[in-house]
Amino acid sequence: MLEKMKMIWQDAKQLKDERGLTLVELLVVVVILGIIAAIAVVAIGGIIENSKKDAMVADAKQMVSAAKLYTASNPVEDPTILDFKSVTNTAASGSGTSAVLATVGTQSYISELTDPFGGSAYSTATVKVTENSGNYEYEVNLAGTDYKFADKASSSLKKDNLDKVTN
Repeated sequence: MLEKMKMIWQDAKQLKDERGLTLVELLVVVVILGIIAAIAVVAIGGIIENSKKDAMVADAKQMVSAAKLYTASNPVEDPTILDFKSVTNTAASGSGTSAVLATVGTQSYISELTDPFGGSAYSTATVKVTENSGNYEYEVNLAGTDYKFADKASSSLKKDNLDKVTN
């Protein structure tokens, strides 16, 4: 028993004699944590940017789906623009190069679309519907604060095809 007490006492004394971390060791740990934090911030920034682009692509695809819903119940013979920011309709006018396409206010088909980069409504949100031999073709124009789809066919709505907005 006495032997055990001596061993415990020696272990406790040995723990008391040990020193803590030096200042240099603490600085190395802090620098390593700083480097890891910097890498994480850069990685998270890229993830956020990509998710905003994905949201914009989803909005464009939703507009095409709404345009398909519109054309299913309202057959379109002449090229028509579906404006998702408007509720009013305008008839086609002019001819040739000065022709103005009919615009249909289709805001009721989709609730207000919000630009993921700017937080407000898109400046342009239209789909041009063209009838071609019994099939419809859809071209999207969707302009936000940082990126846009300009005259993109519904098959090319991918985040790699987003164009950067230049001011």
